[in-house]
Amino acid sequence: MNEHIDTLEPAILWRHFRTLCNIPRPSGHEAALVAQLIAWAESRGLSHDRDNFGNLRLRKPATVGHEQAPGIVLQGHLDMVAQAASGSAHDFTRDSLDTYLEDGWLKARGTTLGADNGLGVAAALAVLEDDELVHGPLEALFTLEEETSMGGALNLAEGWLEGRYLLNLDSEDRGQVYIGCAGGADINVSAAFATSSLREDEAALELTIGGLIGGHSGLDIHRGRGNANRLMSRALVELAEFSPRLVSWSGGTLRNALPREAQASLVLFDEHVSIARQRLAAFEAQIRDELRDTDPDVTLTLGRGNAESALSVTDSRQLIAVLDAAPYGVERMSAAVEGVVETSNNLGVVQLREGRFHLCALVRSLRDDAVIMMEQRIRGLFALIGATTVAENAYPGWKPVPEAALLARFCSLHETVTGRAPEIKVIHAGLECGILGAKYPALEMISFGPLIRGAHSPSERVEVESVGEFWQVLKGLITELAAPASV
Repeated sequence: MNEHIDTLEPAILWRHFRTLCNIPRPSGHEAALVAQLIAWAESRGLSHDRDNFGNLRLRKPATVGHEQAPGIVLQGHLDMVAQAASGSAHDFTRDSLDTYLEDGWLKARGTTLGADNGLGVAAALAVLEDDELVHGPLEALFTLEEETSMGGALNLAEGWLEGRYLLNLDSEDRGQVYIGCAGGADINVSAAFATSSLREDEAALELTIGGLIGGHSGLDIHRGRGNANRLMSRALVELAEFSPRLVSWSGGTLRNALPREAQASLVLFDEHVSIARQRLAAFEAQIRDELRDTDPDVTLTLGRGNAESALSVTDSRQLIAVLDAAPYGVERMSAAVEGVVETSNNLGVVQLREGRFHLCALVRSLRDDAVIMMEQRIRGLFALIGATTVAENAYPGWKPVPEAALLARFCSLHETVTGRAPEIKVIHAGLECGILGAKYPALEMISFGPLIRGAHSPSERVEVESVGEFWQVLKGLITELAAPASV
């Protein structure tokens, strides 16, 4: 499947990406890909090992005469975000991706493409395969479960890696190099509510919000796109005077993706249904105007539902109120790095079923103390309704070191290869570099990659031409680092 990928250049890189497209690899389901990579490494005589968490390392000795060059760790994560368009029957645990080319971009039909971070992994494999490339000692580190928990990096064995430089291949902008990133934490909120049966004069309704673009909860958080969970809370606030009772809520599927859809079941008295429809029609017109430049296809529908029981009016009112008051989106722009978000929160997943409520939010910040402060605010807010809040999977940010020798050599090489100097950036996203740097403080690190847009959404795509440039820069840098640094 995906034979057309074999027509792309550089072929040595793209054929590995085709393998990644054909093998299902959502977070937590990387085993088949790991087995394939181990078999491939053994077929080429490359050594391999794994740490206790299951992260995979492949190694290749230096080119003869370059054994004393500093070692390089090529790093990427094997898993991909599993997001499908509404109505798609794609099973990310069983089905290959269905990719296609359009106007110079590679895309996937109805799903995420997995260019994040499949192209970084493919590039590392291509480096290991290229026997004409001059290089020092090479390690390729492939981590697991990056997209759901940073589990691979957080549990990476210490004292395992041997390289001096780490090239993280998980960035998504052409002509840019990243030297710092946000840290973050998952904020999980849970509560249980009593339910009671519907009265004869109550009607069950189903409220649905859809048509949103979604996107990456770090890279796209500042773009003003709609968040289905926040829009749902706003819609329910519009109905507050009718004393709705909540039955269920299902919004978003991943804490690191902007939620594109949400459904809520609710109960109203029969006499209020007609006016509620009018109120929601007006609200839909409002949000369509509000989001016309970012989410022009947003929709809000209200239909008949089915329910036997619902939360009380009081519990429903309070739950809706705290969800509507919860911090979301950009909290603060960085004063130190112009144009970069410092702190944000994504209301990623909201679930209410049979009285059991769960929220999974993802807080990101360039400041680790700001993550803690945001968690405290959320904890305090939801404590008002008796909910329990737990911060999990916290990971540190990556502090920029603009004077690093590796960065200087990369910038010089990039200008030589492309004819232009790279932009030096700090990213509001959770690269694994912060975690890896805490475990291996002597590592010098940079992150770069091809041009990817729409990551973490079914509109994900990669510019084919940028992959060729990325490959040339990567090869050139590896050869450059195999030679002694100029004095």
